[in-house]
Amino acid sequence: MRHQRKTVKLGRKAEHRDALLASLACSLIEHKRICTTLEKAKALRPFAEKMVTLGKRGDLHSRRVAIRYLRQPDKVKVLFEKIAPAAANRKGGYTRITRIGRRLGDAAQMAYIEWVDMPADSSGSGKEETKTTEKPATSPSESST
Repeated sequence: MRHQRKTVKLGRKAEHRDALLASLACSLIEHKRICTTLEKAKALRPFAEKMVTLGKRGDLHSRRVAIRYLRQPDKVKVLFEKIAPAAANRKGGYTRITRIGRRLGDAAQMAYIEWVDMPADSSGSGKEETKTTEKPATSPSESST
């Protein structure tokens, strides 16, 4: 029986699952919003929220524990300096999962997972800026006069 067993196995052995969750958490820290399968997002949520709790604590031991789990000191630095202070007033629920439908290839349920207190970086804003700079400053009727 699986009484009191919270771990979602995700069809992987423990080492592979730990590496997957660490990689997903680092991607979430870097990009602030990632698209993954719903099951992986649900497995990532408690892991990522524990990392934010460590970041809110902010002491050296918490930083070392976070480095041990995430294995990327530069991502831990971002977590402790940007993400954890943004969630300082929140007592939990640092992430949001939004379902986005099914993947075409295998019909897996997909979802976005993102930080609640951090706005996601929109790649579309850069494209809009380039469109505004490409427009000519004068209209053709003004140039003929």
